[in-house]
Parts: sequence; C-alpha cells; structure tokens
Amino acid sequence: MNETILSLEDARLVLEGNAGPLEILKGISLDVARGESLGLVGPSGSGKSSLLMLMGGLERATSGRITALGHDLTALDEDALARFRRGNMGIVFQSFHLIPTMTALENVAVPLELAGAANAFGRAAAELVAMGLGARMDHYPAQLSGGEQQRVALARAAAPRPAIFLADEPTGNLDAATGEAIMELLFGLRDRHGATLILVTHAPELAARCDRVVRLADGCIAGEDRARRVKVAE
Repeated sequence: MNETILSLEDARLVLEGNAGPLEILKGISLDVARGESLGLVGPSGSGKSSLLMLMGGLERATSGRITALGHDLTALDEDALARFRRGNMGIVFQSFHLIPTMTALENVAVPLELAGAANAFGRAAAELVAMGLGARMDHYPAQLSGGEQQRVALARAAAPRPAIFLADEPTGNLDAATGEAIMELLFGLRDRHGATLILVTHAPELAARCDRVVRLADGCIAGEDRARRVKVAE
C-alpha cells in the first residue's frame, strides 16, 4: 500500500458570518498517498478551496485533525506552520501573488533565501530556465504576461523541492492555450520532483489528468472517481 503523506480526520471548518456561524466543511476524512495526484472538484461554494487551505495550514480547522508528513498541523502555532510550509509545501493560487517590486529571479529566490538555502539565486535561475523563462529572469511581474507570471509562481513553488504541491485553480485566470501549457508544466513538476499534487479545479481536462478525483458538495465529500469517469460541476 502507498504511504499516506496527508490525512484529514473529521476536519470541520466553521466561520463566523453576519448571520452567525457558517459551517464551511462538515467533517472531511481523506487520505492522500505519497506521489498521488488528487483533484478536488465540485460547484462553486462546495468547500474545495477551503479544504485546500486546511491541507496547507493556511486555514485552521475548527475541529478534527490534519496530519502531513507525520506532523499534526492542528497542533502547530502560526510560526511553526509557516516553517513547515516553507520546507515541505509549494502553493500556487489562481492569482499569482508575485512581489511586484522584485524581478522574476528575485521572486523565485525568496523562499530559498528564507530557508537559508545555499546558492538560492542559482537554484532559482535553474527553475526559471526549466519553466522556459530563461530570457525573462530580470523582468518584473508587470512586464510579464499572465501565463509568464503563473510560470514564475510555479517556479517559486517548486524551487524548494517540496514534498506536496497545492494548486488552487492554477489555470483559472488564463486563456485555453496558456492554461494547457501551465497544466503540462504543473504535472511535469510532479513527475520531475516526485511530489504529491493536490489541486482545485473547474476544468475537466485538468481533473482528468489526476490519479483520483474527490467531488465535494455543500461542505461534504460527495464521492470519489478515477479521472476518466469524472464530470466536473460548474
């Protein structure tokens, strides 16, 4: 049996709203195997992105337990969670979240420098070259297209060699052709680094590339499918 790299046990998320408590996730239990690619799909508001945030320790579960690489994320404080993410997780969002005053090279080097990695800029440059951005390293985000900015974001996530990649609608802001290119790069990263990939998507073609797809509805797991059988709710 494949080793479990990430596990959720009855994870719940309740947020306070104007009308009172709002239950976002209603007892999610899920295991993810090392090296697996897992797609999270479902209609808008079903809890996909919230679930991804719990997995990355970016949102704290109201109750339940989340374990990643043998660490209980629900027991870590914010500083410890940040250190854990820095060393073990690469996160890519629909919005690129690049630092506008830094070049592409500097953006990719930031997490490596924070981790005290040797030759941070050399490693960052190599990752940008692998993304096809060797000629764009000294450009600032405003000088790059949307697709190029997402490549920089992918390079930044991949540079520390994380065991887990989390991606939230990574092709959502891109046209079809650019989205296809980013999809190839994303799965190429998974294959090149042997990492686990967990992604939220509305795109059937992206979900179909995953080993397994979990369907969410109204904050609950509604079912699981192998990719070839998946229908993605809009």
